[in-house]
Amino acid sequence: MIRILLIILIALLLGTALAMGLQYDLGYIRISLGNYLVETNFWIGLALLVVLVVGSVMTINLFRRLRHGTGMVAGWLARSNERRARRRTTQGLLALAEGNWPRARKLLTSSAEHADTPLINYLAAAQAAFESGDHEAVDELLRKAFESTPGSDMAVGITQAQLQLAGNRLEQALATLLRLRKQAPHHPFVLKLLKNTYLRLEDWRELSRLLPEIRKRNLMESEELGDLERMVWHNLLQRAAEECRRQSGEPSASLEPLTRLWDELPGFLRRDEHTIREYARLLAQLGDEAQAETLLRKVLRNHWGDDLINLYGRVKGLKPDEQLLIAEQWLKDRPNNAELLLALGRLSLRNELWGKAREYFETSLRLRRSRETMAELSRLNAHMGEGENSVKLLMQGLVKDSGLPDLPMPKA
Repeated sequence: MIRILLIILIALLLGTALAMGLQYDLGYIRISLGNYLVETNFWIGLALLVVLVVGSVMTINLFRRLRHGTGMVAGWLARSNERRARRRTTQGLLALAEGNWPRARKLLTSSAEHADTPLINYLAAAQAAFESGDHEAVDELLRKAFESTPGSDMAVGITQAQLQLAGNRLEQALATLLRLRKQAPHHPFVLKLLKNTYLRLEDWRELSRLLPEIRKRNLMESEELGDLERMVWHNLLQRAAEECRRQSGEPSASLEPLTRLWDELPGFLRRDEHTIREYARLLAQLGDEAQAETLLRKVLRNHWGDDLINLYGRVKGLKPDEQLLIAEQWLKDRPNNAELLLALGRLSLRNELWGKAREYFETSLRLRRSRETMAELSRLNAHMGEGENSVKLLMQGLVKDSGLPDLPMPKA
């Protein structure tokens, strides 16, 4: 109330002052602009000047308000687009999880431009396109993902490699992973994907070079890694043996590729029973049974293995009689080892000791009913003129391996 009274009082004072001023003639205002001349009373000119100043001030304020209002509208539109993008992104991810690939791809792609994390949108859309079988769209979406976010090369590259592996595009996946490894030589996930790629390509040589890095970084369980290394080097040994055969074209081949590879094996594999047996078996197949016998003899002195003694009984050393004597010395420490007795029977056959061979086979058979031992004894009996016993053993072996139920039979 007081403010209103104060405004009215000021207005009355100004009106009174103006009325009193109009009684006095203060002259006139004359403005010349080129060929134009403007003359007016002082009070009118003053009023026009006030109007001009007030109008200019109001115009400037209006312009400022319009600019500010445009910014507010733009901000409101941007926030609206972001909210809509977040909503559509969520819907797209839900569609992706539900397996609705076309809808997921559409929602994720359309909302990527205004999304907070366009990289996620494009990568998820690439996954949806892959599931739909559109590989060209996958590459395009991955390119957009890379362009949308600086420093995303590794994330995009890993996604691309995973999709290439899933699509069985092994060569492309290998190229992608090799490029990524140049950028990050010790990246754990890149190394794992590279291992899987080499494994599926059966590139044993490159995989053997990668395994030490995987072991160093502890990227696999020790037991799993050991099995993988054993498989890799066994395949390399077999390929080296094939190379030996190709070089000569005969069963008795140059052993240099195989022996050279043996020297490359990690130390723990050269002490591994299965690897030693595989190497000795390949040596024997390539015609160097003497070297295989020497290797097996050295190993069996310090590390016993039934698979090794089985192979030892199959190979022919330079001195079969000495080979038999050495094996009989092992029998003193292992009198009830059926596998050793089987090997002794075979070594006795190699030395043409028929009775001793049959005795060893029969003793082994009493300790363990083995089809292999039955077959050896049956073959020996047949050659010794004991056809009935030979046939009986063959029948026992056949029945043993057939899984027949135990049923009553007529007496002979």
